[in-house]
Amino acid sequence: MPDSGDLRGVESTPRQDTQVRVFAVPPGEDAPPSEIVQGFLEALTSDDPHYKTARQYLTGEAAKTWQPELSTTVLTDGPGAKPEAGGGGEDTGEISYTLTGTKVATVDAQQAYAPATGAYGRTVHLTQDDKSRQWRIDALPQGVVMGESDFQRNYMSVNKYYFASNTSAAGADTQPTAVADPVYVRRRVDPMTQVVRSVLSGPTRWLGPVVRSSFPTGTALPKKTGALTPDDRNKLTVPLNDKAAGVGTNRCQEMAAQLLFTLQSLSPVVEEVELRADGEELCSLAKGAADAAAFRSSTRHPDYLYFVDGKDRLVRIPAGSSDPKSDPAPGALGEGDTALRSVAVSRDEHTAAGVSLDGKSLYVGSLVSGGSLGEPVLRSHGRTETDRLTTPSWDAHDGLWVADRDPDNPRLLLLEEGKGDPLEVRMPHLDGRVQAVRVAADGVRIALVVEKGGKKTLLIGLIEREGKPGEQPAVRVVELRSATPELEEVTAMSWAGDSRLVVVGREHGGVEQMRYVQVDGSTPDVPAPAALTGVKEVTAAEDEGLPLVAYSVDGIVRLPSGAQWQKVTEGTAPVYPG
Repeated sequence: MPDSGDLRGVESTPRQDTQVRVFAVPPGEDAPPSEIVQGFLEALTSDDPHYKTARQYLTGEAAKTWQPELSTTVLTDGPGAKPEAGGGGEDTGEISYTLTGTKVATVDAQQAYAPATGAYGRTVHLTQDDKSRQWRIDALPQGVVMGESDFQRNYMSVNKYYFASNTSAAGADTQPTAVADPVYVRRRVDPMTQVVRSVLSGPTRWLGPVVRSSFPTGTALPKKTGALTPDDRNKLTVPLNDKAAGVGTNRCQEMAAQLLFTLQSLSPVVEEVELRADGEELCSLAKGAADAAAFRSSTRHPDYLYFVDGKDRLVRIPAGSSDPKSDPAPGALGEGDTALRSVAVSRDEHTAAGVSLDGKSLYVGSLVSGGSLGEPVLRSHGRTETDRLTTPSWDAHDGLWVADRDPDNPRLLLLEEGKGDPLEVRMPHLDGRVQAVRVAADGVRIALVVEKGGKKTLLIGLIEREGKPGEQPAVRVVELRSATPELEEVTAMSWAGDSRLVVVGREHGGVEQMRYVQVDGSTPDVPAPAALTGVKEVTAAEDEGLPLVAYSVDGIVRLPSGAQWQKVTEGTAPVYPG
């Protein structure tokens, strides 16, 4: 403490959440049934690796048959417990309690998260031992149950990685494309080993139809494998069973890349993975070489941010720049006289697509000076501007996606390499009309804003392709699920990472807000973007180091990391490549 000098203000450091560890307490001697139930529920929220203390609240038989890893049910608050009427009493030697609450989500045996709603109600039954006179639980639901705050403290989301299985149908025969598959693991119960086991066990049920794993079927850690930890050079050695023995070098490097991508978000960060089987090294892969083994969109840094200027032409500024001076994009969309409403630029930044000012026509042109535009590749016959074409979106294999909102003929369309006859994409379970389309960089997941009955929701679906090489494939969007069940009006969205989106919308009776969401419907453990009013469009790069960019009442604005929104320039329809 200083004992002299003037008073002066100092900047306060944001308060950090302390790493709270919860230790389970075993049942007390002669504890009544209510304390046994409450003590058991509290033990479920502890960092006890195998729930050993929680099992002490169970009879011997119940402890053997209870499988806590089968599911986690998340409630708004911790579960309530009340004695059941007619369920016995302390004087009868048996009693039942009902666990109650309101469901928020469930995590299944594959560690996949899914939003849930409705009331929760399950029964636990207790008996009193004839000899010891101690109360114990002898019947209970499988899995664990806890409140939302305990879940957020106990669990964390981790992206595990597989490879898109339809890339050959899209004409890509070089690098496999990595696809993120988010799962929830217990934060302080050896997460590194948990995550490796999860990768080896295969993708979650939802993502499974469109991805493959390079690990041979049946590959697992050998029995009695302890905790996996990197050495002092951040190299992780992973022993595998004999199912992985004899794999070729290329396949082994793909296997190691899956683990390296997955382990990037954990601490300590793994810089190298070595795979071993039958006591012999299969291969070793360093972090830098993983990008050569597989394509991962978040490692690609776009060169420019693109938007439409006051003359309705395509212009660009260097990505990440706050310089208001923009340059016309080379090619007919930037240098010609076609007035544009919205644009999309291919991920290699060689080609651009633009929708005309009236929303009727879709043009595709090269980003090379002097090129001509030609006829539109697609026309809509919708009566009004809002019933015509949406902003287009490119996938990683130069497929151009756009929705025609014509009420008489609503369609989702795909133009392979941005040309040729549009392919109508089937959506067998779509309920509503598509208002916005964004394809993930991996080409197997798609985000759609769908309107029905005045409500606009964000749905995530899988892209399935069927067809022989050289033939036009049949393309479907399946397994649609909501990523924002609590929002009733989604006005803008963009992919913002391997498994994350940024969404602008509002809840029922609420005000407009901007937030991040995961593809599984959970909320990522990152701060929400700073508030911004009047947002009409938003774009983010898969490279999370680049700022969010939005079109609002103030024009085009950007959000640098750790700062507030800053105006960049006048214009509309900002997009990063994709």
